[in-house]
Amino acid sequence: MDSDLDYRPIARPTQRIFTGRVVRLMDGYTRELKVGQPVLVAVVTAASVMGLLLLAFRSLLSSAGGGGARRSWKELRKGPEFLVTPLRLRDRDNQLYEVELHGHLAQSALHPADWVQITLRPQDLDLPPRVEQIVNLTTGQLLRPRHATLWSHLGPPLLLQAVLGGLLLLTIVALVAFT
Repeated sequence: MDSDLDYRPIARPTQRIFTGRVVRLMDGYTRELKVGQPVLVAVVTAASVMGLLLLAFRSLLSSAGGGGARRSWKELRKGPEFLVTPLRLRDRDNQLYEVELHGHLAQSALHPADWVQITLRPQDLDLPPRVEQIVNLTTGQLLRPRHATLWSHLGPPLLLQAVLGGLLLLTIVALVAFT
């Protein structure tokens, strides 16, 4: 009866908090995170303003060229990949459910037969809900899977450059507006 090859179909939990027993962690695969073009345009534009200022400053100070390797628009537009692990669970009524675990957890964090309380977030209609947080009731651990985000994909140097460029643009606009 503990086989996940049960005669009943695999359901998707509809409630936000689900309590059940881990049946199986399936083999993981990667999925690409979507990058919204308006956000990317804003960040790259602001970073370019600061980049031009830094380039002009560097050219005044030395004859050495440009900076580190830059990622192309195509590379930035292609989102980061993150690990997706389907997770099969059974509730107290022995109904089989499937959810998705995005990101990484320690291998020893979940084992078959562990009782867990999972906080879920709905995804697209064709995808099972995504795990936000797991409380392993068997071990007492609180687990939060971590995966790549838009901000980790863009990286601290580009984001810092974008913030400085945005502040520079705001300063210029404020000076022009109040003069």
